[in-house]
Amino acid sequence: MTPLPLPETIRYTAVLFDLDGTLIDTAPDMVAVLQDMQRAHDVEPVAYELGRAYVSNGALGLLSLGFPNTEHAVGSDLHRDYLERYALRVCEASKLFPGLDSLLEMLDTAGLPWGVVTNKPAYLTDPLLEGLALAARSACAVSGDTLPKRKPDPAPLLHACEIAGLLPQNTVYVGDASRDIEAGQNAGMATIAAAYGYVTPDDDPQRWGADQIAADTAELTQMLLKAVNLDA
Repeated sequence: MTPLPLPETIRYTAVLFDLDGTLIDTAPDMVAVLQDMQRAHDVEPVAYELGRAYVSNGALGLLSLGFPNTEHAVGSDLHRDYLERYALRVCEASKLFPGLDSLLEMLDTAGLPWGVVTNKPAYLTDPLLEGLALAARSACAVSGDTLPKRKPDPAPLLHACEIAGLLPQNTVYVGDASRDIEAGQNAGMATIAAAYGYVTPDDDPQRWGADQIAADTAELTQMLLKAVNLDA
């Protein structure tokens, strides 16, 4: 089933993106860290494609996949080890998803602001955006520890709007997890599900209730350009 277009009675003037699995393909670095840790513990490394599907669930999601019978709570030895290793290579192989640099350039040229709202902590988000030369271009970057609440709570998205001077009702939020769509809806934004992102085998973007679903970045670009009236 193809979702209906975003309401044409609304003039969308800004776009906010989730980070991992939506704007930036961080799986090469994040999965490599997990695989290195597994080798260090004499555990058979997970296949890359399987690990990739769990990246949106962060370090704890990857550790639960790679070490299913081991303690991996926040602050555990495994968790600290993962974060320390990942911080050293946060932007080694990560890059924008294909075609999204061109999309961002079109938004920049048109003077339409875009930003990032992620559950990734700021000490990992900021160097990643800096490393890809995106920090100075984005109107805002709200991380998982910017506020006491994280997605699916809408507070980070509303905070991003405050920083960038955006109206939530005129903003589109794009994400590759159900919590992204829930947060966007509760913030009063239009939402697009990035089905090309990190979706676990037992999940289905069709169930998230997004206004639209983008199968790939070419489709996402089409949707967003139409939403902000740049498709002519």
